[in-house]
Amino acid sequence: MGRPAPYEGAVRVSQQGPQGLVERMEHHQVTVYLAALAGGGLLGWAAPGLGPGLEHAINPVLGALLFVTFLQVPAAELVRSLRDGRFLSAAAVVNFAVVPLVVAAMYVLLPADQAVRLGVLLVLLCPCVDYVIVFSGLAGGSSRRLLAATPVLLVAQMLLLPGFLYLFMGSELADVVEVGPFLEAFLTLIVIPLALAWALQAWAARHPARQKVFGAATTTMVPLMAATLLTVVASQVPKLGDSLGDVAAVVPFFVLFLIVMAFAGKAVARLFRLDAPAGRAIVFTGATRNSLVVLPLALALPDSLAVASLVVVTQTLVEVLGMVAYVRLLPRLVPEEEQTEAASR
Repeated sequence: MGRPAPYEGAVRVSQQGPQGLVERMEHHQVTVYLAALAGGGLLGWAAPGLGPGLEHAINPVLGALLFVTFLQVPAAELVRSLRDGRFLSAAAVVNFAVVPLVVAAMYVLLPADQAVRLGVLLVLLCPCVDYVIVFSGLAGGSSRRLLAATPVLLVAQMLLLPGFLYLFMGSELADVVEVGPFLEAFLTLIVIPLALAWALQAWAARHPARQKVFGAATTTMVPLMAATLLTVVASQVPKLGDSLGDVAAVVPFFVLFLIVMAFAGKAVARLFRLDAPAGRAIVFTGATRNSLVVLPLALALPDSLAVASLVVVTQTLVEVLGMVAYVRLLPRLVPEEEQTEAASR
């Protein structure tokens, strides 16, 4: 691509200092995201009547965000990612073996409410594919490897999620979850944005002069992420009502998950003898969850399970704050020297 991905730009700008508006937003993107979350909370509280309308806006803004995210993933990189056996294997192990085991250990301690449990399962069993790359890059993780692995992680989680839900909830699942909304969300939020992104890549490659259009699209990442976070939170806050206690009860579990996965991700990275940037990326992909993509799935559940979507949004709030801590602490947890020594063995 003619222009560095926003994820890489964030790291570069932090070293050279912000210059233009886009660079300043990338440089202060964590602050921008926290402000968007706070603004969404205030908007939802002050104008609850906007909730239903904002809820309808979630899919379009999320689809645009994922389109720009996928735009950073050259189609050729997907083939290369399949050849990066150690990193891809480590990402698969941490997300689809270690995470389910951690969730299983927590599951028996969760509140008995079916909607709460389903919300926790939906959000914790799916690895993140968007802002994980931002935060990983800020902590010195390999953003490019995560970008290349994104399509693989997306397809794998959507194929495995129904099976995981059935393992945890058994026959209860058939009574509450319909397949249709899941397939619709997968098509509209993943397949179509990915196909459009790769089509634009092919178009820009044949017409070098049109790279400006391609480059301009990539500059919208931070504003789109902020808009998505604000829209999601503002649309769900009015629904809290009497469910505040149920939702608050899962906050300690989400915090515990972030703590456990920091050390579990490091162990997996050492097991696969990855260098520091790749090791930090593995820690991030294991700890961050796909709350923005699974939210439409939670919103598609029957009204009796409406709390599930609130649980998903709560995980987003906890996770963004947790990522701020990760950016500061992960370079100490996974130092360059230690991982270099492990990679050389």
